[in-house]
Amino acid sequence: MTIRNTFPNWPDVEGMDQLIEQALNLRWCWNHSSDWIWKSLDAELWEKTENPWIILLTVSRDKIASMLANPGFRNVLQDCLATNQKSFAEEAWFQKNHSNAGLSLVAYFSMEFMLTEALPIYSGGLGNVAGDQLKAAGDLGVPIVAVGLLYGQGYFRQDFDANGNQQALYPVNDPSQLPMRPLREPSGEWLRIQIQLAESKIWLRCWEVSVGRNKLYLLDSNDFSNNAAQRCITSELYGGNAEMRLKQEIVLGIGGWRLLRAIGLEPEVCHLNEGHAAFAILERARSYMQDHKVPFELALTVTRPGNLFTTHTAVAAGFDRFDAQLMHKYLHQYAEEELGIPFQNLLEMGTESSSDPFGDPFNMAYLAVRGSGRINGVSKLHGQVSRHIFQPLFPRWPEDEVPIGSVTNGIHVPTWDSEEADALWTAACGKKRWMGDGPHAEDIRRLTDEQLWQMRSLGSKKLIERVRKRSRRPGVLDENVLTVGFARRFATYKRPDFLLRDPDRFIRLLNNAQRPMQLVLAGKAHPQDLPGQALVKEWNDFIKRPEVHDRVVFLSDYDMLMAQELVQGADLWINTPRRPWEACGTSGMKVLVNGGLNFSELDGWWAEAYSPQVGWAIGDGKDHGDDPSVDAAEAEAMYALLEQEVIPEFYDRTSDGLPAKWLARMRESMAQLTPEFSASRAIQDYTDDHYLPGATGYHQRAARDGALGVEILQWLQKLAEQWHTVRFGPLRVETHDGHHCFTVQVSPGNLLINDIKVELYAMPSVTEPMTPVGTSADSSGTITYRAQVAATRRATDYTPRIIPNHPAVAVPLEANQILWH
Repeated sequence: MTIRNTFPNWPDVEGMDQLIEQALNLRWCWNHSSDWIWKSLDAELWEKTENPWIILLTVSRDKIASMLANPGFRNVLQDCLATNQKSFAEEAWFQKNHSNAGLSLVAYFSMEFMLTEALPIYSGGLGNVAGDQLKAAGDLGVPIVAVGLLYGQGYFRQDFDANGNQQALYPVNDPSQLPMRPLREPSGEWLRIQIQLAESKIWLRCWEVSVGRNKLYLLDSNDFSNNAAQRCITSELYGGNAEMRLKQEIVLGIGGWRLLRAIGLEPEVCHLNEGHAAFAILERARSYMQDHKVPFELALTVTRPGNLFTTHTAVAAGFDRFDAQLMHKYLHQYAEEELGIPFQNLLEMGTESSSDPFGDPFNMAYLAVRGSGRINGVSKLHGQVSRHIFQPLFPRWPEDEVPIGSVTNGIHVPTWDSEEADALWTAACGKKRWMGDGPHAEDIRRLTDEQLWQMRSLGSKKLIERVRKRSRRPGVLDENVLTVGFARRFATYKRPDFLLRDPDRFIRLLNNAQRPMQLVLAGKAHPQDLPGQALVKEWNDFIKRPEVHDRVVFLSDYDMLMAQELVQGADLWINTPRRPWEACGTSGMKVLVNGGLNFSELDGWWAEAYSPQVGWAIGDGKDHGDDPSVDAAEAEAMYALLEQEVIPEFYDRTSDGLPAKWLARMRESMAQLTPEFSASRAIQDYTDDHYLPGATGYHQRAARDGALGVEILQWLQKLAEQWHTVRFGPLRVETHDGHHCFTVQVSPGNLLINDIKVELYAMPSVTEPMTPVGTSADSSGTITYRAQVAATRRATDYTPRIIPNHPAVAVPLEANQILWH
């Protein structure tokens, strides 16, 4: 595929192509060596937008020509380009460790990507994770191509009216002003993908975004060949009704995989960042069908090991569900004509029960589970929560054996560290600390109190300056006061009003004569979330009180630039979700590199990160639902900790004016947690534990014209048809010499002995294999199995069970049959 650029009619000036190249690779948003170039062209516009492409479109052509004629300017530009080219060409972590591992490409699908405010196609946490992982993958050399949607308006922008009510605004994303290129055919024609929606076909335009070494491809439906309704499909992120969401997800999954095929890419692994893109599973299978002339069931069996589903949802109600009739309207033709299966079969992939698929809504997460070879949550706690959520898909299996693991999220540290923090970490750990090996904790522990405090003081000072400028309140906040950051989506389960449960007590904390605190907060409520908007107004009403006017600021229109300012300047970060409804949360991770400390509910990532040496915790680490008495108790404990420990530690100074205890905690937080909760670590985990095994599994099933895939499909079909013939016989238990000896009769029915595995099971998740006595069945077809275990538990704790057995099949993910004695 040839990419032809369409740019304004710039003068034919030597170096212009280099300037364009630098502006159109988003590496500038985390490697700031080229910032001076854009500031030199227009410092005010750079400060407001941090978008080099806007600067090139806005600044006069004469000025650009003049700057490019300046040898100093050209030298800096050429140095930046040379640095980029060297970085992209050299062996990175992946090439050094996995160059011959059989993984050439991962396709990463996500509904949103937070890469830079210059490309506003994100809402919040999901996009944050996607953007940070894409950047980290490039740093590590992991070959990822990302696929998303280009939204005409994106997520809403926020303002407040005179009464403190949230106002939703929808400015237009002009594609020509975003740092990306249109994809064009070698003939010059715009690359457009066609898909079927209901009874008509629509065209999707294709765009390319360069993100370091890797690419992000975006689709949008705003093609003039489409009618008005079709052109609006990609207008808003998370806007419209269920029908609009279904159409967007068809565009993302089906259109996205077709885009990859159209430009000649054949990924071994398809990574679904949430279930929105689950239709890519179907389209990947359809492509395999087309290439190999095989039926859908075989194509899905072959490609399934190469599909990875990452769920971010902590409550079952959070998954996208679509009415069966709506699904029929948009996908029956796709199922019957392109997949070659009855529409009911497609429905069954997204419903809990196959007995009446038309009776339940179609669940995108269920489709993702049934089409993937691996599934993970985004924190250790969320892995547990997800096993509970998806347990209905694995009936009679113990919850702790539901095949869902976890890869805890991490943040792309170079995106979120301040200039001061970057300099300090570079001096201590070197420039390549996030490129694979990671920084060493001891290098951070050697930093002096003076070095740490200087970084924190400069960070707080810069934040306060920016808050004053944003809020147009020159006297607000004090750089010598403990600064608390609190920013998130305003939803009731996140309890953003927690600090206001006792407003008078909170005011006393803010205005303590010797040990005051101040708060900078931000956040949006979804335009349809009225309770969330009420919480926004509650805070805006509170800050009108004259006694807190200079101590609390609520910044409107929370976005990526604002988030960077907040996490770089806050001394303390507070997070108060209702456990276990925060799947992971990453805002608190972003303060780590900048020396901020966390004071948060033991939920998501903080449940595994917290220790008394690195921060403070809210709650007892248990789930209590929405019990109001628990909320009250946790709020009381939060106030008490602030009063008695957190705030006093910040103001407890040595003779040279340094908060020694605070700095000791800060040093440990930086040393222990920053590497562990980085996207660099997360992408290495995904590569080692999911991408490489997924690619291997796909190659094995696809080899020799899919021979293993055929064998597995036939085995699965036999298993489904004959499992009912498997039977248990009598069980005998004897205890002697400190051991329990279990003997049980098993009839494999119409299956072979190698098709099943017999085990002893005891909760939680203790399994002991039972082995056949002898090599063949008796005349009745019954086989005797035996196992011996230490008598450290009661014999009645153990139960024999029979499960499927095949060396190349994931049980219970692909075969969930189970028989208990």
